[in-house]
Amino acid sequence: MAAMHTTKMGWQPPHCPNHNCKYHNGIHDQWPYRKHGFYQRRISPFRIQRFTCRCCGRAFSSQTFSTTYWLKRPDILEALMMKTVGGMANCQIARDIRAAPSTIDRQLSRLGRHCMLFHKQMLKGAEPPKEVAIDGFESFELSQYYPFHFHIAIEPDSSFFNHFTDSELRRKGRMTEVQRKRRALLEKRHGRPDSKAVEKDVGELLATVLDGVQKITLRSDLHQAYPRAIRSLDCEVDHRTVSSRDPRDRNNLLWEINRADRMIRHSQAGHMRETLAWPKRRQRAAERLAVFVVWWNYVRTRWAKRCWESPGMIKGVVSRLMSVEQTLEARIFRTRIELSERWGRYYEAEVKTRALLVQKTHTLKYAY
Repeated sequence: MAAMHTTKMGWQPPHCPNHNCKYHNGIHDQWPYRKHGFYQRRISPFRIQRFTCRCCGRAFSSQTFSTTYWLKRPDILEALMMKTVGGMANCQIARDIRAAPSTIDRQLSRLGRHCMLFHKQMLKGAEPPKEVAIDGFESFELSQYYPFHFHIAIEPDSSFFNHFTDSELRRKGRMTEVQRKRRALLEKRHGRPDSKAVEKDVGELLATVLDGVQKITLRSDLHQAYPRAIRSLDCEVDHRTVSSRDPRDRNNLLWEINRADRMIRHSQAGHMRETLAWPKRRQRAAERLAVFVVWWNYVRTRWAKRCWESPGMIKGVVSRLMSVEQTLEARIFRTRIELSERWGRYYEAEVKTRALLVQKTHTLKYAY
């Protein structure tokens, strides 16, 4: 397991972990806390320092601020991130690192939540985008009768992956008569997706990305819902469109976002063509995509050859290429980071797959 910052000599807690304490948000310089002994555990670090907040009385330890807090297998989190963006499915990862598939599922969900918070933390104080490209990345959940879109926003000048939302879709395209009857039966049983979902969710995507922006150049294809979504924005938009039939080479206005689409399909097992590892829940697909966002922006160089900068470095949100260990260096508290409405739903696992009866949400109190 990579050594977290909480194991270093002389480490001090940055804030109170109790969200009801006035010292939780770090707005006070002199936080009154005291050391309160140690406890031993079976894995490294073996000796964990305890603390107590003198203001609210909350007892905690240095491990409270670690990304491996409350994990029985803290040694696999770093490897899990790289295997997730390396095209491996959950069962393959479980066999490779000798863990139960349920362990991989839970830790991957935690990793996705951490990556959402990490990305939003990196964007604090960042320069607003001057140009954005948007596109719909299509996949399906549970079966091909439940397609959905991930709407993604990329900044073309840096390849920075800014944000994403999702939309349920109705199955379309060529179908046999049996398939049409099956679709009708499923829609009668579970309901039909909102016909205006793409318009609403692209509008939410743009409202989040363009928050505080007065003027923007927007690139997209000719999807009919995009102009309607743009009308709901408060900023001035120079909308430039490209036909999806145009050659998708470097001269295409959507080159950067098309390249990101290809990399998502290449590195995410659930979105590969003719795969057996398709997402069973849209919620889990969103968590995996959040891991991809952090890897794409901060860990990977923009180009595979003759490039030493990540998209995050080009945008100016980080000063150097980050390692996976650095992205997992410290726990980020949800109560200290403001997420968009959609990402807040992802964090709480509130995005539902309509055909499934069991829909668990994220309700942990101390772990995150």
